[in-house]
Parts: sequence; C-alpha cells; structure tokens
Amino acid sequence: MISSAHARTLANLAAASCLALLLGACGGGMSLPSFSSQPAPEAEPGVAPEMPASIRADEIVGRWGLASFQNPADRARTEAAARAQCKNPYVIGAGSSGGVIMHLADQATPQELRLKGSPSGKNYIGPSGPTPGEQDREIVSFDGRVMITRFVDKDAATRYGNMVYVRCAPRA
Repeated sequence: MISSAHARTLANLAAASCLALLLGACGGGMSLPSFSSQPAPEAEPGVAPEMPASIRADEIVGRWGLASFQNPADRARTEAAARAQCKNPYVIGAGSSGGVIMHLADQATPQELRLKGSPSGKNYIGPSGPTPGEQDREIVSFDGRVMITRFVDKDAATRYGNMVYVRCAPRA
C-alpha cells in the first residue's frame, strides 16, 4: 500500500518528468545550411575510456533507507531518518550489463547506471559518458553501510542536497 506522502512524491516526479520532456521538445529546431566560407568546426577530442570505480556495483545493490540533508550539521540526524525509512526502502537493483538500477535526478523511471572512477580518485554513479557528467552523482562517502551522494548538476544538488543511503537489515 502506498502512503499519501509517497503517492504525492511519485505524482510530483511524474509531473516534473512530463514538464522536462515538453520543455526539451521546444529546444529543437531546424537550421538552414550555411553558404559562407567558414572553416568546418574541429572534431571534438575523443572521450577517454571510463575508469573503473573503486566501489563495485554489487556493493551497493540492495535495500536502502533514504533521506537527504543540506546542512552538514544535520548528517547524524539524517542518517537516523534514513534508517527509519527501511520500512519503505529504496531498492538499488543489479543491472543487466554490470551497472545498477537507480533514478536519475527528476526521472520517474529508474534505469541502468554505471559506477565510474575518475583520475582524481572520486567515484560517480551515472549514465555512460564522460566523468563527471551533468547527470552523474558523486559518491561523497561509502563504508558499506552508509553511502552519501551528491548530484554533479548544481540545480539538482541544490534541490536534492546530500542523499544519505543507509543499508537496511536483511529481512528475517
């Protein structure tokens, strides 16, 4: 049974997704060919291959209590709130090609995301592509029981804050 608070959250996510799709459709347009003698734009340099993350996908697959905080002083309280959410856990599933099934910011449908490393030693969760990508979330900390992530996109990071995942105990 879905509580009214969760139903409202799902409805808000669905509405935001629809609005994003509608606004995205407005941005496209057709451009006419140019007959000027400008040189062709240089090809973009190749994207370096993804670096493996130091955290494996199977380490984060499971049931998690989820909460978020903006102020670092609220971290301990937020971890307790996330632990209490294990009654209705956020499930991170295993993807078919080695990733994890999670939601991107403002997306109602989860999809397979990759765990990606970076030259600086940071780990990210996000779609295939450059690291860090705009849709990625940085894994700020992970100890096997508690994982804290923050979205790379500034707008999403402001709205969602630091996401605290607390591993739920196995079902008895």
